[in-house]
Amino acid sequence: MKPQMIFFDIDGTLLDHNKQLPSSAKQAIQVLKENGHEVAIATGRPPYLFRELREELEIDSFVSFNGQYVVLRGEVIYKNPLGRKSLHALTKFANQYNHPLVYMGPETMKANTAYHPHIEECITTLGVEHPNHDPYYFIDRDIYQTLLFCTNEHEAAYGEKFGDLNFIRWHQFSMDVLPFGGSKAQGIARFIEKLGYVKEQVYAFGDNLNDIEMLQFVGNSVAMGNAPDLVKKAAKYVTKDVDDNGLVHGLELVGLLK
Repeated sequence: MKPQMIFFDIDGTLLDHNKQLPSSAKQAIQVLKENGHEVAIATGRPPYLFRELREELEIDSFVSFNGQYVVLRGEVIYKNPLGRKSLHALTKFANQYNHPLVYMGPETMKANTAYHPHIEECITTLGVEHPNHDPYYFIDRDIYQTLLFCTNEHEAAYGEKFGDLNFIRWHQFSMDVLPFGGSKAQGIARFIEKLGYVKEQVYAFGDNLNDIEMLQFVGNSVAMGNAPDLVKKAAKYVTKDVDDNGLVHGLELVGLLK
Protein backbone atom coordinates (compact mmCIF):
# COMPACT_ATOMS: atom_id res chain seq x y z
CA MET A 1 0.00 0.00 0.00
CA LYS A 2 1.19 3.52 -0.82
CA PRO A 3 1.79 5.83 2.17
CA GLN A 4 -1.44 7.11 3.66
CA MET A 5 -2.19 9.91 6.16
CA ILE A 6 -3.97 8.79 9.35
CA PHE A 7 -5.44 11.06 12.03
CA PHE A 8 -6.45 9.87 15.48
CA ASP A 9 -8.59 11.64 18.04
CA ILE A 10 -7.38 11.18 21.62
CA ASP A 11 -10.13 10.76 24.22
CA GLY A 12 -12.27 7.72 23.51
CA THR A 13 -10.17 6.82 20.46
CA LEU A 14 -6.47 6.53 21.30
CA LEU A 15 -7.15 6.60 25.04
CA ASP A 16 -9.65 4.20 26.59
CA HIS A 17 -12.41 5.09 29.02
CA ASN A 18 -9.86 5.17 31.86
CA LYS A 19 -7.64 7.65 29.93
CA GLN A 20 -5.06 4.94 29.32
CA LEU A 21 -3.31 4.10 26.05
CA PRO A 22 -3.91 0.41 25.29
CA SER A 23 -0.73 -1.48 24.46
CA SER A 24 -2.43 -2.77 21.30
CA ALA A 25 -3.01 0.79 20.11
CA LYS A 26 0.58 1.79 20.80
CA GLN A 27 1.87 -1.20 18.87
CA ALA A 28 -0.47 -0.47 15.97
CA ILE A 29 0.80 3.11 15.69
CA GLN A 30 4.36 1.80 15.56
CA VAL A 31 3.49 -0.63 12.77
CA LEU A 32 1.80 2.13 10.75
CA LYS A 33 4.91 4.29 10.97
CA GLU A 34 7.19 1.39 10.08
CA ASN A 35 5.04 0.81 7.00
CA GLY A 36 5.70 4.38 5.87
CA HIS A 37 2.36 5.97 6.75
CA GLU A 38 2.08 9.54 8.05
CA VAL A 39 0.47 9.42 11.52
CA ALA A 40 -0.94 12.47 13.28
CA ILE A 41 -3.23 13.40 16.17
CA ALA A 42 -6.42 15.44 15.72
CA THR A 43 -7.81 16.66 19.04
CA GLY A 44 -9.70 19.39 20.80
CA ARG A 45 -6.99 19.45 23.44
CA PRO A 46 -4.29 22.13 23.51
CA PRO A 47 -0.74 20.90 22.83
CA TYR A 48 0.28 21.00 26.50
CA LEU A 49 -2.46 18.52 27.44
CA PHE A 50 -1.16 15.71 25.25
CA ARG A 51 2.61 16.30 25.23
CA GLU A 52 3.35 13.05 27.08
CA LEU A 53 1.17 11.06 24.67
CA ARG A 54 3.02 12.53 21.67
CA GLU A 55 6.33 11.63 23.26
CA GLU A 56 5.21 8.08 24.03
CA LEU A 57 3.97 7.52 20.49
CA GLU A 58 6.80 9.54 18.92
CA ILE A 59 4.34 11.65 16.93
CA ASP A 60 5.32 15.23 16.06
CA SER A 61 2.40 16.15 13.79
CA PHE A 62 -0.95 17.21 15.17
CA VAL A 63 -4.15 19.20 14.79
CA SER A 64 -4.97 20.79 18.15
CA PHE A 65 -7.66 23.15 19.50
CA ASN A 66 -10.08 21.44 17.10
CA GLY A 67 -8.14 22.60 14.07
CA GLN A 68 -7.00 26.06 15.13
CA TYR A 69 -3.31 25.23 15.74
CA VAL A 70 -1.62 22.80 13.37
CA VAL A 71 1.88 21.35 13.61
CA LEU A 72 3.54 19.26 10.91
CA ARG A 73 6.69 17.36 11.92
CA GLY A 74 7.40 19.84 14.70
CA GLU A 75 6.72 22.97 12.62
CA VAL A 76 3.67 25.20 13.13
CA ILE A 77 1.95 25.51 9.74
CA TYR A 78 -1.39 27.09 10.69
CA LYS A 79 -2.81 29.35 13.39
CA ASN A 80 -6.39 30.57 13.65
CA PRO A 81 -7.04 32.36 16.97
CA LEU A 82 -10.42 33.61 18.08
CA GLY A 83 -11.20 37.23 17.25
CA ARG A 84 -10.47 39.49 20.21
CA LYS A 85 -13.66 41.53 19.80
CA SER A 86 -15.64 38.31 19.78
CA LEU A 87 -13.94 37.13 22.97
CA HIS A 88 -14.71 40.43 24.73
CA ALA A 89 -18.36 40.20 23.69
CA LEU A 90 -18.61 36.52 24.66
CA THR A 91 -17.10 37.21 28.08
CA LYS A 92 -19.51 40.05 28.74
CA PHE A 93 -22.52 37.97 27.68
CA ALA A 94 -21.46 34.88 29.65
CA ASN A 95 -20.87 36.95 32.78
CA GLN A 96 -24.49 38.08 32.69
CA TYR A 97 -25.56 34.47 33.14
CA ASN A 98 -22.74 33.50 35.52
CA HIS A 99 -21.42 31.04 32.94
CA PRO A 100 -17.67 30.61 33.51
CA LEU A 101 -15.09 30.48 30.74
CA VAL A 102 -11.67 28.92 30.33
CA TYR A 103 -9.38 30.69 27.86
CA MET A 104 -6.94 28.37 26.10
CA GLY A 105 -3.73 29.90 24.79
CA PRO A 106 -0.76 28.17 23.14
CA GLU A 107 1.16 27.72 26.41
CA THR A 108 -1.48 27.34 29.11
CA MET A 109 -5.13 27.98 30.00
CA LYS A 110 -6.79 30.23 32.57
CA ALA A 111 -10.29 30.42 34.04
CA ASN A 112 -12.18 33.67 34.54
CA THR A 113 -13.39 32.44 37.92
CA ALA A 114 -11.38 31.20 40.89
CA TYR A 115 -13.40 27.99 41.16
CA HIS A 116 -16.54 26.50 39.66
CA PRO A 117 -17.83 22.92 40.08
CA HIS A 118 -18.69 22.58 36.39
CA ILE A 119 -15.14 23.47 35.42
CA GLU A 120 -13.84 21.01 37.98
CA GLU A 121 -16.03 18.17 36.73
CA CYS A 122 -15.27 18.75 33.03
CA ILE A 123 -11.56 19.46 33.27
CA THR A 124 -10.86 16.46 35.48
CA THR A 125 -12.16 14.21 32.67
CA LEU A 126 -9.08 15.36 30.76
CA GLY A 127 -6.82 14.37 33.63
CA VAL A 128 -5.88 17.91 34.69
CA GLU A 129 -6.64 20.20 37.61
CA HIS A 130 -8.91 23.24 37.70
CA PRO A 131 -7.10 26.03 35.77
CA ASN A 132 -5.65 28.99 37.62
CA HIS A 133 -7.70 32.17 37.84
CA ASP A 134 -6.96 35.06 35.46
CA PRO A 135 -10.04 36.87 34.10
CA TYR A 136 -7.87 39.05 31.85
CA TYR A 137 -5.82 36.28 30.26
CA PHE A 138 -7.58 36.66 26.91
CA ILE A 139 -6.70 40.34 26.54
CA ASP A 140 -3.95 41.06 23.96
CA ARG A 141 -3.12 37.37 23.66
CA ASP A 142 -3.91 34.74 21.03
CA ILE A 143 -6.63 32.40 22.29
CA TYR A 144 -7.28 29.42 20.04
CA GLN A 145 -10.22 27.92 21.90
CA THR A 146 -12.43 28.79 24.82
CA LEU A 147 -14.46 26.47 27.01
CA LEU A 148 -17.91 27.78 27.90
CA PHE A 149 -19.66 26.14 30.84
CA CYS A 150 -23.43 26.02 30.57
CA THR A 151 -26.15 23.42 30.18
CA ASN A 152 -28.26 22.62 27.11
CA GLU A 153 -31.06 25.09 27.83
CA HIS A 154 -28.72 28.04 27.33
CA GLU A 155 -27.00 26.70 24.22
CA ALA A 156 -29.34 28.24 21.64
CA ALA A 157 -28.93 31.74 23.09
CA TYR A 158 -25.21 31.68 22.38
CA GLY A 159 -25.65 30.40 18.84
CA GLU A 160 -28.16 33.16 18.08
CA LYS A 161 -26.03 35.88 19.67
CA PHE A 162 -22.66 34.98 18.15
CA GLY A 163 -22.86 34.15 14.47
CA ASP A 164 -19.08 34.51 14.16
CA LEU A 165 -18.38 31.66 16.59
CA ASN A 166 -18.88 27.89 16.58
CA PHE A 167 -20.19 26.18 19.72
CA ILE A 168 -19.64 22.42 19.96
CA ARG A 169 -20.84 20.52 23.00
CA TRP A 170 -18.41 17.97 24.42
CA HIS A 171 -19.82 17.58 27.95
CA GLN A 172 -23.23 18.11 29.53
CA PHE A 173 -21.77 21.18 31.25
CA SER A 174 -19.41 22.50 28.58
CA MET A 175 -19.00 23.58 24.97
CA ASP A 176 -15.91 24.29 22.87
CA VAL A 177 -15.94 27.79 21.41
CA LEU A 178 -14.13 28.15 18.07
CA PRO A 179 -13.90 30.71 15.28
CA PHE A 180 -16.79 30.35 12.84
CA GLY A 181 -16.03 27.51 10.43
CA GLY A 182 -13.25 26.21 12.64
CA SER A 183 -12.99 22.42 12.89
CA LYS A 184 -10.57 19.53 12.79
CA ALA A 185 -11.41 19.24 9.09
CA GLN A 186 -9.92 22.68 8.44
CA GLY A 187 -6.73 21.65 10.22
CA ILE A 188 -6.49 18.43 8.23
CA ALA A 189 -6.92 20.44 5.03
CA ARG A 190 -3.64 22.20 5.86
CA PHE A 191 -1.84 18.87 5.99
CA ILE A 192 -3.31 17.81 2.65
CA GLU A 193 -2.28 21.11 1.08
CA LYS A 194 1.24 20.92 2.48
CA LEU A 195 1.96 17.25 1.76
CA GLY A 196 0.06 16.82 -1.48
CA TYR A 197 -2.24 14.00 -0.39
CA VAL A 198 -5.68 13.52 -1.90
CA LYS A 199 -8.66 12.84 0.34
CA GLU A 200 -8.76 9.19 -0.71
CA GLN A 201 -5.36 8.76 0.98
CA VAL A 202 -6.54 10.28 4.26
CA TYR A 203 -8.05 8.36 7.19
CA ALA A 204 -9.54 9.68 10.43
CA PHE A 205 -10.69 7.96 13.62
CA GLY A 206 -12.96 9.71 16.15
CA ASP A 207 -15.74 9.29 18.65
CA ASN A 208 -17.36 12.62 19.55
CA LEU A 209 -19.37 15.52 18.14
CA ASN A 210 -16.26 17.60 17.44
CA ASP A 211 -15.12 14.81 15.10
CA ILE A 212 -18.12 14.98 12.74
CA GLU A 213 -16.67 17.50 10.27
CA MET A 214 -13.39 15.59 10.22
CA LEU A 215 -15.11 12.26 9.54
CA GLN A 216 -17.18 13.80 6.76
CA PHE A 217 -14.17 15.52 5.19
CA VAL A 218 -11.64 12.70 4.77
CA GLY A 219 -11.91 9.92 2.24
CA ASN A 220 -11.87 7.14 4.84
CA SER A 221 -13.50 7.74 8.20
CA VAL A 222 -13.95 5.42 11.17
CA ALA A 223 -16.20 6.07 14.16
CA MET A 224 -15.47 4.25 17.39
CA GLY A 225 -18.06 1.86 18.74
CA ASN A 226 -18.45 4.10 21.79
CA ALA A 227 -19.39 7.11 19.63
CA PRO A 228 -22.92 8.61 19.67
CA ASP A 229 -25.17 7.59 16.77
CA LEU A 230 -24.82 11.03 15.17
CA VAL A 231 -21.07 10.52 14.92
CA LYS A 232 -21.43 6.99 13.59
CA LYS A 233 -23.73 8.24 10.83
CA ALA A 234 -21.03 10.71 9.75
CA ALA A 235 -18.43 7.95 9.30
CA LYS A 236 -17.85 5.51 6.47
CA TYR A 237 -17.00 2.70 8.90
CA VAL A 238 -17.82 1.89 12.52
CA THR A 239 -15.42 -0.13 14.64
CA LYS A 240 -15.66 -1.67 18.11
CA ASP A 241 -15.62 0.15 21.44
CA VAL A 242 -12.25 1.64 22.39
CA ASP A 243 -12.13 -0.73 25.37
CA ASP A 244 -12.59 -3.69 23.01
CA ASN A 245 -9.45 -3.00 20.92
CA GLY A 246 -11.59 -0.75 18.74
CA LEU A 247 -8.65 1.14 17.28
CA VAL A 248 -6.85 -1.97 16.06
CA HIS A 249 -10.08 -3.49 14.75
CA GLY A 250 -10.80 -0.29 12.83
CA LEU A 251 -7.34 -0.26 11.25
CA GLU A 252 -7.88 -3.86 10.17
CA LEU A 253 -11.36 -2.98 8.89
CA VAL A 254 -9.99 -0.37 6.46
CA GLY A 255 -7.01 -2.49 5.44
CA LEU A 256 -4.23 -0.51 7.12
CA LEU A 257 -3.32 -3.45 9.34
CA LYS A 258 -3.48 -7.13 8.55
